[in-house]
Amino acid sequence: MICGNKTAPEPSAFAATVLDLLADLQVATPKINGYFAATKKEVVGDASAGNTTVYGVAQCIETITESGCRDCMQVANTDIQRCPPNTDGRAMDVGCFLRYSDSPFFADNETVDIAPFLRTPSNSSRRNGIIGGVVGGAALLFLVIALLVWFKRWTTSKDLPIRGDILGATELRGPINYKYKDLSAATNKFSHQNKLGEGGFGEVYKGVLKNEKIVAIKKLTITQSQRAKLDYESEVKLISNVHHRNLIRLLGCCNKGPELLLVYEYMKNSSLDKYIFGERRGSLNWKQRCDIILGTARGLSYLHEEFHVCIIHRDIKSSNILLDDDFQPKIADFGLARLLPQDKSHLSTKFAGTFGQKSHDTTPDPDAFLLKKAWTLYEKNMHQELVEESLDGNEYEAEEVKRMVEIGLMCTQSAAALRPSMSQVVVMLKSRGSTETRPITKPTIIDSAAEASTSTASSASLATLSITQISSR
Repeated sequence: MICGNKTAPEPSAFAATVLDLLADLQVATPKINGYFAATKKEVVGDASAGNTTVYGVAQCIETITESGCRDCMQVANTDIQRCPPNTDGRAMDVGCFLRYSDSPFFADNETVDIAPFLRTPSNSSRRNGIIGGVVGGAALLFLVIALLVWFKRWTTSKDLPIRGDILGATELRGPINYKYKDLSAATNKFSHQNKLGEGGFGEVYKGVLKNEKIVAIKKLTITQSQRAKLDYESEVKLISNVHHRNLIRLLGCCNKGPELLLVYEYMKNSSLDKYIFGERRGSLNWKQRCDIILGTARGLSYLHEEFHVCIIHRDIKSSNILLDDDFQPKIADFGLARLLPQDKSHLSTKFAGTFGQKSHDTTPDPDAFLLKKAWTLYEKNMHQELVEESLDGNEYEAEEVKRMVEIGLMCTQSAAALRPSMSQVVVMLKSRGSTETRPITKPTIIDSAAEASTSTASSASLATLSITQISSR
């Protein structure tokens, strides 16, 4: 549970509205397909104080049952009750998330009509019972939690501090701890035949566990100092609690052997890199490519703005986007950049561009640099020339191509204030028609042969992802 530090102008009226809204979300969310609800409610109070609105969001992971979602929401709602009359509060339990605020943090078109899910004969008494029970037991709950926190601090006072105290705000379930010998056996002692690939963080192997479950096992290349192990344990515990349909699921880890290992769910269709540059190039149709773009944006939006800790990937590229059986994208290696030494802000500072259709970590031919080519075509209103030749022209419309290219260019603008957030990118990708509401400024990276920032250029690759030949940074 995390509470804001600002008190509402009308504390009593605001707190009552928050409790009512949260109770509605607790009842409705488990009944909604997808276990997601976003709603708002006006605060009824002194008119002279101005109109105030409470915005609320509740969500359970999709793999949970309805009863499991209901139980999880009850725990989250109980925790968050201590926040009002503060203007912002959020609570998380294993499997669900709940938040309210007096400031909008979702678009109006993303709200859900929860009224149909509240119409039960006993709803009013049930909701009143929930509120009354929570308020009545708040003092006892606070006392128990205070004792537990005091005991935990007393027993761990001699431990080294974890970087950033990223887990201090909530209790998260840790990953499964695997034995090194079991993971070694699953990969046939990390044989070359089982190697799936390698990247900035280490090599990845296909493994078959004792229960016959197929997994992907990554051997991290970070050092194994005491501080590194503490950061590793903290970060892995955080990442293992990130659940989203467009993010690779971390199943477990191992830090007792000669290497630090991470165990992920296995993706049969491998990485997007093979469909853009490799042996499967040209096999994705237009709809599949658009779904991959949208899914990738949704995953990044969740990491940036929806998870209770902001996670910046720093290394978005086609080889870090994996595809499931239905060719839906799942972002890999998110959060691992936080394990790098703190004096390194990016995985690579080399200028990366495109020689025709493939990315390289060397200075490219200026005329072949993808971003420069995209900008030139944009200025000439020739967006469609950026489409890969293998695509069937009957599968897409020129306006749709134009919209995708414009979104990509909006993400590459030099001034950060001019770039859209990832949640705004998701909305634009789902909308129809042109997205160009204001002039797009020319990215200065086009005119510079100096070292390029990974974070800026990676945004550029997002919208053009799968539609054309993309830059790996």
